[in-house]
Amino acid sequence: MNDLDVLSVDNCDVYIRDHHILTDVSFRTLRGTITALVGHNGAGKSTLMKAIIGSQEKSAGRISVAGIDQDDQFSFYKPQFSYIPEEPLLMSELTVYQHFQLYQKSYNIPDDSFKQRVDQYTEAFELTDKLDEYPESLSKGMRQKAQTICALLPEVPLLLIDEPFMGLDVYAGAYLERLLADRKNDGTSILLTTHQLDKVRELADEFVMLKEGAVSSSGAVEQFHELDRRHT
Repeated sequence: MNDLDVLSVDNCDVYIRDHHILTDVSFRTLRGTITALVGHNGAGKSTLMKAIIGSQEKSAGRISVAGIDQDDQFSFYKPQFSYIPEEPLLMSELTVYQHFQLYQKSYNIPDDSFKQRVDQYTEAFELTDKLDEYPESLSKGMRQKAQTICALLPEVPLLLIDEPFMGLDVYAGAYLERLLADRKNDGTSILLTTHQLDKVRELADEFVMLKEGAVSSSGAVEQFHELDRRHT
């Protein structure tokens, strides 16, 4: 690992029951870059994301973020990233604002920074009047916006996003694109999955392509235009 590596995935295998889902997956993401994780449905993208966040057990391999090993130092590893899942994972007993407070406590966000970010993001995502609402009273799009804000509140080395624009309206999606560009410019490493190939070319600096659970190709996004016609 060099000083620019943020996420390091080395020789990772994942079995689910008797099925070999990921095979010898290795790649790096660099500080201040956006890496697109691409491939057909069933290629293993979501399983890889789950392995990185620690909700899916690996059968082999190592994963580290900012030099912190997932297996050896998980309590220090976990605060190094935040995650936006494809489907919102909100708790029914907490209001929108209480979800934000939970993230503040989990990532030790100072009060002043927390208030500024909550005000900024809730206004931009049009959630200001939903802070006291519970998830079941919100539309899926509103729940996705709340989940997105949760992940954006902490400043972390790595931001993981599974299908970032699913459920977001055009305006919210455009705002998220600007935020991702800002985070990248501030040095955050971003790994995202998306089926929107135009977004890969617009947003990403690098790509990693999975095919049948293995890395079939990777490199600068400029190389992706030719590859996507053959493989995706």
